[in-house]
Amino acid sequence: MISSVSNAQIKEIQKLQKSVRERRKKNLFVVEGEKLAEEAAVHGQLEKLYLSETALQRESGRLQRLVAKQEYEVVSDAVFSALSETVTPQGVLGLVRIPFYPLDFVLSKAERGVLLLDNLRDPGNLGTIVRTAEGAGMAGVVLSRESVDLFNPKTVRATMGAVFRVPFFYAEDFIAVIEDLKEAGVPVYGTMMQGSVLYHQADFTKGAGIVIGNEANGISESVAKALSGTVRIPMEGELESLNAAVSAAILMYEAARQRRCGK
Repeated sequence: MISSVSNAQIKEIQKLQKSVRERRKKNLFVVEGEKLAEEAAVHGQLEKLYLSETALQRESGRLQRLVAKQEYEVVSDAVFSALSETVTPQGVLGLVRIPFYPLDFVLSKAERGVLLLDNLRDPGNLGTIVRTAEGAGMAGVVLSRESVDLFNPKTVRATMGAVFRVPFFYAEDFIAVIEDLKEAGVPVYGTMMQGSVLYHQADFTKGAGIVIGNEANGISESVAKALSGTVRIPMEGELESLNAAVSAAILMYEAARQRRCGK
């Protein structure tokens, strides 16, 4: 049993939780809780499991299934508490292999819609957006290289497991991806107040790229110039903008509605 926070494995987990560079270097990220650990195991990505003393004694069918098939390490309750990033830890933590999706795969079903995130910075927003992308039936998510790390612990929790099911790609050349979609006959729309049409007036029936910009600055100027068109979401009151995750959800579900019902 691991009973010291100075243990090399515990230090490595802490590095993975805090550093995107470490996650990319080791090609690993951290999940907490029975549900996410089981999701990782089902997808063949769970490398190792860490359980608190209390969790090991818990009568849980899900946990027992995990323990029966997965290598695990027992950690004292005190050490696990220091390790956990949740308010009420379940005592279950997993090291998970980061998946890889080629860009061609992410774009291969663009008729279902592709979400493109231009310098999105908030981990919670990203997690919520990825979760919503799965619910709306999007083909995948493309992120600019400046966007927040998808495997930030807060982001992973906010996805509620969608991180294992939604294909993604970090693009070195974000604008080139937009051009690839347009060349394939897929329009790319961005949210912008100036010179735009109401979001339901855009044609999503045959698929589309949907660009969501940075929370503070919106879509960057260079990206805006590459768009097929811009859309806006009408707002009452004195609001100037909506939360990025809310805007993304409205557009993704409008695209899903048009695919089902026609424009």
